[in-house]
Amino acid sequence: MPTEYETPGRCPACEARPHQFGRARAACLYDEHSREPILQLKHADRTDLAPLFARWLSRAGATLIAEADAVVPVPLHRWRLLSRRYNQAAEVARRLAADSGLTYLPDALIRPRATASQGGRSASGRRRNVAGAFTVPPGRKRLIEGRRILLIDDVLTTGATADACARALKSAGAADVSLAVIARVKQRATDTR
Repeated sequence: MPTEYETPGRCPACEARPHQFGRARAACLYDEHSREPILQLKHADRTDLAPLFARWLSRAGATLIAEADAVVPVPLHRWRLLSRRYNQAAEVARRLAADSGLTYLPDALIRPRATASQGGRSASGRRRNVAGAFTVPPGRKRLIEGRRILLIDDVLTTGATADACARALKSAGAADVSLAVIARVKQRATDTR
């Protein structure tokens, strides 16, 4: 059973290097219990898990949802989307938006540059890998300007991907960007490199 994972205040890593997104909520920790269903959603065509994860996020991120105007998923590059056939963050975001009555903006943020997997990279390596990888297309800026965006992803590790997305959304005029994820990797001292 998921529980909202939120540390009081900011964690030491966030204090040392503040994020581009304002607030974040995770439904649970990424551990031996949550790993398998998340990987099934991500790699095993288990899109039927998206409604469950959306419910988890609706509880964990209730305050963020109440203050948001629109929901935006972290996008995949078109080649990764073609090989996977779906974007796991978009599957969860679509359901969360529908259940909460928020506007769903699946193509307001795009990933025009293909990036390597973030797995196995240090925090600084992750930041370099996704630097400039996301943008809001010119025709979509009007959907972002002045709005409070709730960004959705599956797992938060260092925050590099979410930061790159939030930076692009803020550059397009978003009033605020918050983040909701299914699971949060427990920070280790080495994650702040």
